[in-house]
Amino acid sequence: MSDILKHIEENPKETRRLIGLEYEQLQQLIENAEQLNYEKQALRESKKIRIIAGGGGRKPKLSVKEQIILTLVYLRQMTTFQLLGIQFGVSESTANDTFNYWLPILRELLPCSLLEQVKKTSLT
Repeated sequence: MSDILKHIEENPKETRRLIGLEYEQLQQLIENAEQLNYEKQALRESKKIRIIAGGGGRKPKLSVKEQIILTLVYLRQMTTFQLLGIQFGVSESTANDTFNYWLPILRELLPCSLLEQVKKTSLT
């Protein structure tokens, strides 16, 4: 578990300062994003023609929850992907790939005004 996720779970009142959402909003967003991600993956899998059974390959280093937090931290703090990778224990390219994977999913779930609110760099 990343230090940021651990900190959020231990100090839910600081969630808004870190990522721009209240803790309850974050929990709901994660739940909805996981569901939407599962549906999109199921659709992609149904269209694939496989010779070898699925399920192989390297498992992701970050959980789905950590990937979503990484994306929200980037939107809120606008740090570099190198620093983001260090914070979450992944490479710079993995941090970039994770962000670019989850951003369209979060755009579907968050209203534009809330997405812009998360993007603000000033602390509230």
